[in-house]
Amino acid sequence: MDTDKDLAVENALGGFLRARRARLRPEDVGIPVSGRRRVPGLRREEVAALAGVSSDYYTRLEQGRERHPSQQLLEAVARALRLDDEAVAHLYRVAGPTTRRTRRAARIERVAPHLRRLLGTWSDTPAFVLSPALDLLARNRLASALYADFARADNLLHMTFLDPVARRFHRDWDRAAQSAVAALRRAAGIDPDDPRLSEVVGELSLKSDDFCALWARHDVRAKTREAKLFHHSQVGDLELHYESFTVNSARTQQLVVYQAEPGTPSADALALLGSLGAGLVSARDAASGAVFG
Repeated sequence: MDTDKDLAVENALGGFLRARRARLRPEDVGIPVSGRRRVPGLRREEVAALAGVSSDYYTRLEQGRERHPSQQLLEAVARALRLDDEAVAHLYRVAGPTTRRTRRAARIERVAPHLRRLLGTWSDTPAFVLSPALDLLARNRLASALYADFARADNLLHMTFLDPVARRFHRDWDRAAQSAVAALRRAAGIDPDDPRLSEVVGELSLKSDDFCALWARHDVRAKTREAKLFHHSQVGDLELHYESFTVNSARTQQLVVYQAEPGTPSADALALLGSLGAGLVSARDAASGAVFG
């Protein structure tokens, strides 16, 4: 079983193609079905026919033996697999040069002081900075209050898959989990040699069957904007909308800002959370310098 624990050596292209092929039904692409099929989704030769290439060539592509696919070939495969724009971009990234690079040391992610100060000025909206591996690098006081139910508010993937609180906190846990894994898979396609990404994937692959199942789907999606449904132990249900922004001074980092629709029960609950925030922020958070304002 390919758990993709080592992002630097996995056949990322083959894994992605196999996962997407398995999710397409013959009837989705106009292929008549007769009799029982032994594999889920499309067969390799069916994808090859749809893409206009030989079965042998497509097999080599999936097996990682074809290292220099042309742009035209990738476009044809993308059409055959009905990939959306985000998935097509990922396909091009993982189909690039596969020469093994020297394993580099993990970089220390630092949030610029001016951005930390900015987070601290936002008293009525939760805001935090994420790394590609979805580590919470910095957060303001209201974000700490929002995540106060978790034993450790340090990484969105750890929180989602390894803390039992997550299934109560996320009112739609399946959606939250899928979104987090798709964002991690996208980051892995951009920088497969990132030691921290490998560390997170390896740990979760060992500790969470749910993560393994979602990782194997090869879904790819950037964190841009979305509505999130939460249940906080102190203020009840919250529906918050987030926007994410690339930090231009550190382009691997993302600034995520939540807000509630004005005049809604969620806005009232968020205001109450703000008033309770000082009591909910733990001494551990205060000592770590993660809380601002």
